[in-house]
Parts: sequence; structure tokens; C-alpha cells
Amino acid sequence: MHADTDPRSVLRRLFTAAVQSAQPAHVLAAHLPEPPRGRTIVIGAGKASAAMAQALEAVWPGPLEGTVVTRYGHAVPCRHIRILEAAHPVPDAAGQQAARQLFDQVRGLGPDDLVISLISGGGSALLPLPGAGITLADKQAISKALLRSGANIREMNCVRRHLSAIKGGRLAAACAPARVLNLLISDVPGDRPEDIASGPTVADPSTCADALGIVQRYGIHMPDAALRLLESGAGETLKPGDPRLARVQTRLVATPQHALEAAARVARAAGITPVLLGDRIEGEAREVGKVLGGIALQVQHHHQPVAPPCVLLSGGETTVTVRGQGRGGRNVECLLSLALTLDGCPGIHALMGDTDGVDGQEEIAGALLAPDTLARAWQRGRSPREALDDNDGHGFFESLGDALVTGPTLTNVNDFRAILIL
Repeated sequence: MHADTDPRSVLRRLFTAAVQSAQPAHVLAAHLPEPPRGRTIVIGAGKASAAMAQALEAVWPGPLEGTVVTRYGHAVPCRHIRILEAAHPVPDAAGQQAARQLFDQVRGLGPDDLVISLISGGGSALLPLPGAGITLADKQAISKALLRSGANIREMNCVRRHLSAIKGGRLAAACAPARVLNLLISDVPGDRPEDIASGPTVADPSTCADALGIVQRYGIHMPDAALRLLESGAGETLKPGDPRLARVQTRLVATPQHALEAAARVARAAGITPVLLGDRIEGEAREVGKVLGGIALQVQHHHQPVAPPCVLLSGGETTVTVRGQGRGGRNVECLLSLALTLDGCPGIHALMGDTDGVDGQEEIAGALLAPDTLARAWQRGRSPREALDDNDGHGFFESLGDALVTGPTLTNVNDFRAILIL
């Protein structure tokens, strides 16, 4: 590592590289087809959808029109594509109206038309079109219950797909017989298209029975209408091989792995050995923090599996089962657990943040950790253990001035974790 490089500066550069690698302006153009003989219609949903629409407009050689929905505060100006905003992570009426407008946008298309679907993380909440008998209030209550349940993102999105009138391939079916090109920015471990925004424009191999099993496993309270939809099978999604999806093509334009590789290149340039631990690390955030702490201590004390200076990079999406009165946030919870595991070990610094700039329900990406973090907290009368028990990672790191605040990044490739060992 270069002698004059500040550890926090290095960590911030790694995070910035990860986010920049997933910017639509950098990745979208390479995946675009030739313009069709008919119309080009753009639809989309997610935290990055507006930025994706803007990037598409900048390079598309023919006429186009369309509608996309993004999170409040994530809109960017477009000339031909209408940008709508709605709530995330708990849906609202604006999202419901936006979902209806997406259906209106693709009504009556023909075989010479092309639909470009711009999908990114966050689209599940932004397209809350309830299934038969379910109200928006029901969807909001279900969303809150899922977020607090401890279910992972695949499980949550499986339930969402089967309670929806737009997810699970239903929006793609409405586009037939037009050709559909899905351009996806993945924010889910494993990059499965049906899990990104709950797959409104792709086939879904999961079933109502799978969704019902998840509801029962986590004890998630469901309104009667939602249970009937799952138990009867009436909420079934479109399956692989469905003829209505025969002209759907899907491409991943940015993924968590791409982001980790971009950060690794920056680390090498700084004389730091990058170690990629995985792009799909899941589990309770506090438990993942303990495991990552154990690996970091092995590197620091035994130089295994590599010797310092190095940086342990990982992605994925951990889970917080909220039991305390804090605000949650999986990255800050994981980081606080890491801090307790390291117990002030010299030479270990870390950054954990969500690449969309929002950790949980907070307009804060995550936080930074230094060897003196616990000591500074105790000097201020803050108990790290009590903060963790109360799910108050955000409050803990904010009180130390260590919150990572980026504003909306206009992309989303899930969590980014970097542990720098000197």
C-alpha cells in the first residue's frame, strides 16, 4: 500500500468504483439492439430506472416513447420517456397508479414493435398492483411484515410475485406479441431475473405453494384475501415455456460481481491485494459481521489466506430481523457486529454500504469503521453492544460522525463490503 494513502480515502475510492461500474451511462449501450420496424416502447421500474432511461435516450438512434417509475428523489430529466416517482420500501398509491400506467403503455402492440424493459432493484415496492381481492393497504401491511420477518430477498420477492397483478411475468405477457428486451441491473444474490424487482417481465419457476410455505415459515400475518390467493393457486405466475413470453430476451447489464471486480482493480492500483469473498453472501447481518471479523483477524494475526496489506471484498444482501427500537439497516448492523468482533484490533478498517445510497429505510448508504471506533463510542457514553441489541447501527455511527452519506447513486447492485487490513 502506498505510504501516503489514508485508509478511509482508500475505502471510499473502492466504494465509488463499485458504484460507478454499475452506472447505466457506462453499461447500457453495449446491450442495445437495432431499432425495430415498428414502435419502440420503454418501460421500467427500480431505483436505477430513470438513469437507465436517460442513458438509453442518449444513444438510441430512432424514435421512442415510454414510462418508467423510480423511487422518490431518484428521477432524472428525460425528453421522450415519462419518469414517475413512488415510495420505497413500503409502497404507496403513486406506485399503484404507475403500475397501471405501465400496462397502458404496452396495450395494443404488434409483432413489429419492441419493448425495452429497464428493471433494477427496488422495483418490487415501486409496482404495487395488488392481486385479486387485495387492497393497497393490504400490500403495505404485507411489505412491512416481510421487511421485519427475517426472510431473505428471494423469499420476500417470491411472496410478492404471487400477490401481484403485474409481477411474475404478467407485464411481459401484456406486451405480446411485441418483442421484449429486458435490461437488468441486478441487486440480488445469484442474479436470478425473477428476483430482480420480483420479475415483472420474466418467467417465474416458483409457485403459490412456495410462497405460502415462506409465509408459514416466518409466521407472517396475511390478510384473508392474500391467503386465499395463495391457497387457491389463483395467484400463480407465468412459467418458463409460456407462449406469451416466447419473444422475451433478458440481459444483465450490471451485477454485484462486476462491482467487486471494479473495486479490486482500484485496490491493486493502490498496492493492496484484493480478496473477493463472494458476491452473494447472505444471512443475519450480525452473524455475517462475526464471520467476516473472524476472517479479518486470521489475516491480521496469521497472514492467511493472504498477507496484509489486503482488502476483503464481498457483496450480497444480508438480513436484519428487527427486534429493538432502532432503525435497522443491514450494512450498519453488519459493520457494528464486525466492530465488536474485532474489538479495536489495530490496522483493520472497514466500509459497508448499499450501492443505491440507502441502507434500509434511511437516506444513508452505510458507515465506516476504524480501530478506534469502539473507544470513541465509549468516550461518548455509547454502548456498542446495546446499540446492536437495539438494531440501532445508524444511530451509533451517526453519533460518531462515521455515517456514509452519498445521496441517490441512481444505480443498485446491492451491498458492498470492504475490510482493509494493513
